[in-house]
This record gives sequence, C-alpha cells and structure tokens, in this order.
Amino acid sequence: MNDLLRQRIARKLESLPDDKGYQVLDYIEFLQSKYAERSASGGIFAKITETVEDTMRASKIPMQAISGTMGLMDSAAKVARGLVAAGEAVVDEAVKAASGQPLTPKPEEPQVSEPKEDRAER
Repeated sequence: MNDLLRQRIARKLESLPDDKGYQVLDYIEFLQSKYAERSASGGIFAKITETVEDTMRASKIPMQAISGTMGLMDSAAKVARGLVAAGEAVVDEAVKAASGQPLTPKPEEPQVSEPKEDRAER
C-alpha cells in the first residue's frame, strides 16, 4: 500500500469511535485473509496483544477497559523490547571479551594542546 493511501485511511479512522474502529479492523482482517499475498508478522508481543484484545472484545468488555488494557500491554511490550536490546548488548560485549576482541572503545577525551611559545620572545 502506498504512503498517501495509508495516510488517507489513517485520517478517516481518527474520526471514528472505538467500536466503529473495531468494525473496520474486522473488515480489514477479512480482506487480508481473502486477498493478502503474505501476512505481516508483528512479533510475539503483537500477537499476544492482539489475542488478548480479541478475547476481550468477544467477551463484550467495555471499550474503555479494552483501551486501558491495550495501553498497558503496549507499555509492557516497549519495556520488554528495551530489556531484550540491553541483554543483546551485554551478550555481544561478553562474546567480544571472551574472544579477545577489543571492547567497544570509550569516547576519547579531547586533547588540549599546550599553547606554543612565540619564538620571537626567546
């Protein structure tokens, strides 16, 4: 889908209430199942969040509760992604240290040069 079409659809969706937005989502998922060439994978966090959201919708839980829960799950996913990135960085540094490669260098401090004496003063 091109960016202009995506932006136009997003503008239209912003004016809809949540319950109508979910109807649009259901229709998009229907179209995707029927016509999409490949499904886009959003990762494990996205799959879990979508499953919880679909379960809450099927249970007829109020939209405010669903929105709050999804906001909380989104925040938790961001924290988890940060922890994963930090863990990967630690493992990379440990592998470098174990293999004898130099660790990531610290930024060098700028060297201050001594003022040169004027040779004419000598």
